[in-house]
Amino acid sequence: MEVLFWVGCAAAYDPRLQSIARAFAEIMQKAKIDFAILGTEERCTGDIARRLGDEALFQELAQHNISVLKEKNVTSIVTTCPHCFNMFKNEYLLLGGSFDVSHYTTYIYNLIRDGRLKIPEKQKREIITYHDPCYLGRQNGIFDAPRDILEMLGYTVEEMERNRKQSFCCGAGGGMMFESVQRGEKINLLRAEEALQTNASTVTTACPFCLVMMEEAIGTLSHSTTNKVVSRDIAEVINEIVK
Repeated sequence: MEVLFWVGCAAAYDPRLQSIARAFAEIMQKAKIDFAILGTEERCTGDIARRLGDEALFQELAQHNISVLKEKNVTSIVTTCPHCFNMFKNEYLLLGGSFDVSHYTTYIYNLIRDGRLKIPEKQKREIITYHDPCYLGRQNGIFDAPRDILEMLGYTVEEMERNRKQSFCCGAGGGMMFESVQRGEKINLLRAEEALQTNASTVTTACPFCLVMMEEAIGTLSHSTTNKVVSRDIAEVINEIVK
C-alpha cells in the first residue's frame, strides 16, 4: 500500500463524522491512491486519555498501536483528525513509534499540486470561513494548506477576527468535548459568533471535534438570526468538486 489511512475514533463511530472518513476515502480513490485501514485492529491513539490524566490507559493504547503498525510494516500514515496527527508526529515518537505522518489537508494539497487530483475549471464560489483546529494550527504550524485548497476550489476565504497563530479553541480540547460547562460562557458559542460575523455561508474546519462543536453552536445561534450558515469539514467540500 502507498499509505495507511488512520480513521480515528470520531470518524469511525459518530454517524455525522463518518462522512468525513467516507469523503476522504473517496478523494483518495479519485487520486488512485493505494491505501488501507487497520479496521478492528485500530485503537484510539490515547490523546484524550492523556489529556485527562489517565497516563496508564494512554500507554496501553499507544503501545498496542505502535506494535500493530510495526507488525504490518506501516511507514506512511495519513489522518483526518489533528489530535491523531499530533500523537503520531510528536508523542508516539518518544515511545519508539517513528512514522511518516500527514494530516489530510497537506496530503490533499500535494495531490492537487502533483496533478493526481483534478479541479474542474475554476469558478467563483461563495464566501467561506475557516476555523483553525488547535492541534493542526498552533501546535503543528499547518495554516496554509487548508486555505490554499479552498482558494484553489474558487472560494473566497474570509478570516475570523482570531485566526492562524491567534486562533481560538472550539471548546473541545483537553477532554472538554465530554464535559458540561458548569460556569461561564461556552467556548464554542463564542467562536461561532466570530464565524457568523464574517457573513460567510459556510464555516469549514479540518477536525472532527471542531466540526461537532461548531455545528452545535451555529445551530444554536442560527435560531436568533436570518443567516443560514452551515458547518462542514474541508474533506466534504473538496470531495464534491475534485475529480
